[in-house]
Amino acid sequence: MRLLIIEDDREAAAYLVKAFREAGHAVDHAGDGLDGYALAREGDYDVLIVDRMLPKLDGLSLVRSLREQAIATPVLILSALGQVDDRVKGLRAGGDDYLPKPYAFSELLARTEVLARRRASAPGVTEATAYRVGDLELDRLSHRVTRAGREIVLQPREFRLLEYLMRHAGQVVTRTMLLEHVWDYHFDPQTNVIDVHVSRLRGKIDRGFENPMIHTVRGAGYVIRADDPQLP
Repeated sequence: MRLLIIEDDREAAAYLVKAFREAGHAVDHAGDGLDGYALAREGDYDVLIVDRMLPKLDGLSLVRSLREQAIATPVLILSALGQVDDRVKGLRAGGDDYLPKPYAFSELLARTEVLARRRASAPGVTEATAYRVGDLELDRLSHRVTRAGREIVLQPREFRLLEYLMRHAGQVVTRTMLLEHVWDYHFDPQTNVIDVHVSRLRGKIDRGFENPMIHTVRGAGYVIRADDPQLP
């Protein structure tokens, strides 16, 4: 799953991010309602986990605003307010589930997985499990990558990097986008961690093939495509 946690309590947020990542999921974090709203609108998330009491924009207002924008990403609301009336308000605001604090992480994980499965099986929603660009194929379920039928072994971070590039095939992906969506948190944009990983990935994907697929767009970022036109 790809999750967005909107939680202003740094200690609680750090715990959740760590726990979900250890469970094998990709996680982004926002520390206030406005940042969370912006990320939720722009990102492709399976589930949003939203604290009810947030600075700048409270959780219920955030969820209402998303629903008014026709953003149907499942939302699980976390709150210390656990009375029936509180849960009803959360659900009526557009939340799909409501979990009072304190809670066990195992229950939060299970509820999140249920919401993600429900979204994937909803009418009109197709969750891509594989991507193909030219003769390059990536299977998310088996974590298998092949080019022209030849298997390519990637490290987990390389796999996620390639998956993000292929999901946006033909589009220029900036370094900031990669830092936020592949590394799940903000690095200094001047760091060379992106260039290092792209270089390693390019070596594995393009080595031995006449036409390279991963291109650097000077001053912009990277793009993956099957053909090799003149770059801008």
